[in-house]
Amino acid sequence: MEKSEKPDRLKFERRLWNEGYSHIAGLDEVGRGCLAGPVVAAGVIFEPGTDIPEIRDSKVVTEKERLKLSERIKKKAIFWSIKEGNIHEINELNILWASLHTMQKCVDDMHPNPEYLLVDGNRYISSLIPYTCLVKGDDRSMSIAAASILAKVYRDELMKELHNKYPEYGWDTNVGYPTPLHKKALKQFGYTKYHRTTFNLGTQKKRP
Repeated sequence: MEKSEKPDRLKFERRLWNEGYSHIAGLDEVGRGCLAGPVVAAGVIFEPGTDIPEIRDSKVVTEKERLKLSERIKKKAIFWSIKEGNIHEINELNILWASLHTMQKCVDDMHPNPEYLLVDGNRYISSLIPYTCLVKGDDRSMSIAAASILAKVYRDELMKELHNKYPEYGWDTNVGYPTPLHKKALKQFGYTKYHRTTFNLGTQKKRP
């Protein structure tokens, strides 16, 4: 039996649209595994019946494609939202709960209010809005994939701006992830105010 050419990334949306839900929000976050920078979440609501096949997991889309898709998503969506979970929230709540609460910030920001949530991952916070968690949802749901693209474009641009302040860590390319260059710079220069001190940074030295 031949495999299908591409996954049906509208399977969940289509079912919910058919059940009468008009405002379905896809939610995703980026930056959980980074040593520096905020975690960033995004939420996207599309008009029922919207189909943009090019939208898929942000990690498998080139930077050039992501930038184009990000603008297309913003124009096509009924509503979209991007929020940050800052260093204080990450250190206080831990990265998992900071990520979940940052996604909830997107939900709280949305108008019209979402009627159903499609959430990337395997857990979410308690919500009065019905939701479904989808493991690897950014490759299974167009709405979640769209959110992943918005969040990644926003966060990558933010980390490239911060790179100009601290070029030693290579944030223009690693965007805060623990690459050899990043870890070497931490040992040599110490950590900055943008680093997550509850993570294993490999150094106890704070940068002046």
